Amino acid sequence: MADEQLRGAGLALRFDPEARALIATVEPVAASAPIDESWLRARIAELGHAGLRYLPAAATVLLGKYNSGAPVAALRLAECVDAAFTVSLVPDGLSAMLDITPAQGGDPVDAAAVLAELAAKGVSSGIDEDAIRQAAAAGAATGVVVARGRPPVHGEDARFERLLPDARDRSPKVDESGRIDYRDLGDIAVVHPGERLMLRHPATDGIPGMTLLGVPMAARPGKEALFAGNLSGVSVDPGNPNLLLAAIVGQPVQVAAGMIVEPVYSVGEVGTASGNISFDGSVVIKGDVAAGMSVRASGDIEVGGMVEAATLEAGGSIVIKGGVVGNLGRKEGGEQHLRCGGSFHAAYAQQAKIEAGDSIFIDDTAMQCELTAVNHILVGGKRRGHIIGGKAQATLSIKGKVLGSPNRVATRFEIGVDPNLHKLAQEKAKLRDGKETQLLEISKLLDFARQNPQRIRPEMLEKARGTAAVLADEIAAIREEEQALERKIELAQQSRVIAEEAIYEGVDVYLGNQRYRVAGEHGAGSIGLGKGGLGLLADEG
Repeated sequence: MADEQLRGAGLALRFDPEARALIATVEPVAASAPIDESWLRARIAELGHAGLRYLPAAATVLLGKYNSGAPVAALRLAECVDAAFTVSLVPDGLSAMLDITPAQGGDPVDAAAVLAELAAKGVSSGIDEDAIRQAAAAGAATGVVVARGRPPVHGEDARFERLLPDARDRSPKVDESGRIDYRDLGDIAVVHPGERLMLRHPATDGIPGMTLLGVPMAARPGKEALFAGNLSGVSVDPGNPNLLLAAIVGQPVQVAAGMIVEPVYSVGEVGTASGNISFDGSVVIKGDVAAGMSVRASGDIEVGGMVEAATLEAGGSIVIKGGVVGNLGRKEGGEQHLRCGGSFHAAYAQQAKIEAGDSIFIDDTAMQCELTAVNHILVGGKRRGHIIGGKAQATLSIKGKVLGSPNRVATRFEIGVDPNLHKLAQEKAKLRDGKETQLLEISKLLDFARQNPQRIRPEMLEKARGTAAVLADEIAAIREEEQALERKIELAQQSRVIAEEAIYEGVDVYLGNQRYRVAGEHGAGSIGLGKGGLGLLADEG
């Protein structure tokens, strides 16, 4: 206890208001107990000066002299430090950031000082005084936004609004995850002259912005798009140049940048009495199509009955409400086929050759057929869903309830990447590289102009800026197309042959140069690329 009473004997600590510091003096006392830094810090805290900036070097001197019995006249042991702040503008000039270093026993940051600093930097608008007051009251801040400029609002691209929900759309309906749009095309819709088809919303210019220093920021106008030229069967509303109207009786079909109305040719059935049909528009056949006949249409073909060993070719989709019986494997009658640019729908198909630019949907059974679809093949709606014999080829998926048959009928499935996708991706990359090279050269010119403003004519500089903006937009558009292609190729690598109920021996699956031959009988499952290559993935069924 005696030692404790002697600890610090002869040491005096006092706060000097003028020096704004804690001053230590030592008058040595005989037999005083030694002190250490932890005791010294505790003593400073007891006196209410813990908030001051502690000076370790001075403390080392003090402890050495005190513990050696040497006097100390006046030593600055701790001192007041005022809070400090900085205001910085981000490079785009759209915001100002406040950083506050906390005070150590000194004065806090005054909100008025921050406002004065903003004014000194040329910032007079967009100031967030509440944020400044809150940061000052908190006594510390890192990257607090205390002023905001007005960023430009870029214009919106022109867009086309379809006013008829039941109009056909000729674009494939596969989303980014590879899911199919199981749409029922239904009956062909018919419009009459004067009906509203599509509304064009023009591009907007956008709203200019302003930096904190009052520098205008131009808004990028939206990309303009006009109705496509040569849209058949339609007219522009005389009172509204952005409104498209039907001009004839026919089927409305959405196309790129517009809509057309295709004439609809209706016939009871197609046989020797009607003759073959070739029509620039859509064809509705209420009954059957007899063997040996052909129907060609630039639009859709709808058949209310069945098709027997006939040729159907459609620029759009083909819907057969009955079934299809072809002549594959027969010597007589020549080759008959069904081909469409959109999707193919039928109740059933037997010995038929079918090609679709989108997907093939067969409700009941596909037996000994050749089926080729760009995206998906689905056999089996509310019916049996059997794929037996023949060949089926699709990029993304082939799906049925039962694949093959118990008597091991040879059934071949081909899935995977459409070679055209790789070729198109390479072409896009080459096109983008060319435009990026052009943009680089123009960027060099613009850099030179900034450094040598007197050596480039204003009209030449303006033209270069315009070209650079166009190239940048074109490059961005190409990149979007490349990304879409990459997603399709990735989806193709995840392609599957799917059996919802059973898959039998005799089924062969090909993906590129890989082959998987089903051995034995299996329940629901899928075949695709796994860790060991192409094989049965029963857990994904």
